[in-house]
Amino acid sequence: MGVFGAQAILQAHAVLQQLAPLARNATHDALADALRDAPDDRLLPAVRAVLEQATPAIVAATLTAVQSGGFLWLSEVGEQRLTALTAGDDTLAIPGSEDPSGAFALLTSFATTDGMAVPPPRMLPRSLPWIPLSVLDDLIDAGTVGPEHQPWQYRTEPPEHAYLKARLVPDQVTTEQATALEWTAWQRRTSFLAGDDPLPPVGDVYDLLERVADGDASVVKELERELPRDLVLRLRRILGGVDIGNWDRDIWEDRGLWRLIFSLWEPKAAVNPSRSPLHALMALRQAYDLLCLNDLAHASAQIDKLVSFETAAPAYRAEALNLHAYTLLLREELDAAAVVLEGISGSHRSAESNLRMVRQRRTVPRNDRPAASNPYLDLGLPHGSESWETLYRDLRREHVHDVDVSARLNSAMKRIRDAERDDDWSGFFVLPLDLDVFALPDEVPVTLVPLLAPLTRRTTPHSPESLAFVRQRAVADLLPHLLSAPRRPDRNARMHTQ
Repeated sequence: MGVFGAQAILQAHAVLQQLAPLARNATHDALADALRDAPDDRLLPAVRAVLEQATPAIVAATLTAVQSGGFLWLSEVGEQRLTALTAGDDTLAIPGSEDPSGAFALLTSFATTDGMAVPPPRMLPRSLPWIPLSVLDDLIDAGTVGPEHQPWQYRTEPPEHAYLKARLVPDQVTTEQATALEWTAWQRRTSFLAGDDPLPPVGDVYDLLERVADGDASVVKELERELPRDLVLRLRRILGGVDIGNWDRDIWEDRGLWRLIFSLWEPKAAVNPSRSPLHALMALRQAYDLLCLNDLAHASAQIDKLVSFETAAPAYRAEALNLHAYTLLLREELDAAAVVLEGISGSHRSAESNLRMVRQRRTVPRNDRPAASNPYLDLGLPHGSESWETLYRDLRREHVHDVDVSARLNSAMKRIRDAERDDDWSGFFVLPLDLDVFALPDEVPVTLVPLLAPLTRRTTPHSPESLAFVRQRAVADLLPHLLSAPRRPDRNARMHTQ
């Protein structure tokens, strides 16, 4: 069989003893007979039959043992390649047809590209199912493997499947996969976009975005340092529109930006509500704020634009008309106020109350009428607010030296206390009709959320262990060179094995 020396016979027996438990039927008999007696021509076919069903590790170990024992069981080409592999010579030019797993191509690329494996693309489908994860990460880092290759489809183990998707197509990772990977960045981003409470750590980009969504303009500069360049430019477009009160459609369509915009935007003139939903809400709130400031002239100018916005939604239209009726009431134009309120009283209980209040007021001589303003509004609060006393005390301290403001505040306080005492608020004009119409959106600024960065690799780059595994696979791929009968030994082989 080409075995020379007692030590080689012991090695042969050791190999056969390892393979025998894997053999079946006649193959097992051939191995058992070779262990008891002199081997016959059944041995090599039996060894090959076992190895064709064995793992690459067993195949590689067997072929390496065959070579080290000096057995002439491999073809000359196979023996040359195995000698080169065991010597660490990885610059092997192997035809693709003789590289079934792509292991030789990987070894060659490692040896010729400074450790950055860049095998031919045509070899990737052969390599992706088996190469170590760290080698696959090397290929991803080198740009050799990308999303178009879908390497996760070749890995059946759920952890590796999820890991490779996170590395290449993070937007396709499921909640279960992200949880299994303990991928905090994915979890924080998903939680933020869903409007849930952000996960720690506090102070990262999602914490800053949440503060921006709440209208905190103090973190804008800090947020810029955390955002990619394209989103920094978008943020600056948002800030740039504040001076003129104008933004492109893609800005105002992101309702999560409205609180930031409203915290920065101070209109210098009446806002045209027909320009966008953002402008419509600002116009409504602006009119209300001006009334709270007792600035009737500017409030009326803003309300005129609200009234002219005839295509507004019904709830919005009702608020605009109710504000208009209130300014008419303040000017004692009661007939006009009644006409306006009659148009909305059928669908709003508070509007009906306001209409009754105006009609009642018309029956009272002008000089005998009480103050027309809503005292809650004089304090800057919506009708019926329970926090009026606290705000009243704060405002009194703030304007302690302003006689006119103090008198207005004291009048408002007295009228509210009288109403509470008598449990009668019928003399107060109610506004807003519905606070929800004035509310700012409570949404996430989705257009400022950075794209999810791929998961950072979690394996060791250029791992020696992984390279050894690739070499083992290359050795296993030499199985087709295992002969059905041993080669005839020549003098050089005899000299070598002795």
